[in-house]
Order: sequence, then structure tokens, then C-alpha cells
Amino acid sequence: MSENVRVTRWQGKTPPSEAELLAALAAEGLTAYRWSNGPGDRYAPHIHNYHKVLYVVSGSVTFQLHPGESITLDPGDRLDLPAGTVHSAVVGPEGVVCLEGHRPALS
Repeated sequence: MSENVRVTRWQGKTPPSEAELLAALAAEGLTAYRWSNGPGDRYAPHIHNYHKVLYVVSGSVTFQLHPGESITLDPGDRLDLPAGTVHSAVVGPEGVVCLEGHRPALS
């Protein structure tokens, strides 16, 4: 996996609720926002100037880390994506709902 990118897989028998995931982000001092996309939606390769912390609430999304790595996230899974990491994404067949918070990039 690309340097400093971290995926934390949900280990519970049932996915966490949206409220539980919001609380987890808030416990880290992050203000989260919710976003969703329909099946097959795509994001072209891009970067952010912040550290992205993302949880999947429902559905799935596959992130491509360039060059050549892909990570599929399912409900409850978390992605920590450092600032400046080139990535693209494709939403799974059921669409996706995510919660996302941002940390400033480390200087």
C-alpha cells in the first residue's frame, strides 16, 4: 500500500451506525460531513491539500492509488489518506454513503 495510507477494516458482525461513525470522528476532533454517490460514479485522479479520514456508512467504493493499487472499502471500513496522495475512485454497484473529516497537512 502507498506510504502512510492506512485502511482499517471493520471487524464487527454488523456495520456501525452513522451516529457511531460520527462519534468516532468527533472523538478525534474532526468535523465530519456526509456525501453519497450513485452506482458506478467515478472521480478522476486528484490530490487534496489535507489528510482525509473517511468511513463508509453503506455501499462500497474502490479507491485507486496511483500507480496501480486499489482498495475497496465496505461499510464500517476507514481510509486515512495523507495530503498529496494521488487517488481516484469508483463507486460500487449499490452506490455509497460516506462520512469524511479533514486534518490539516503536516508541514
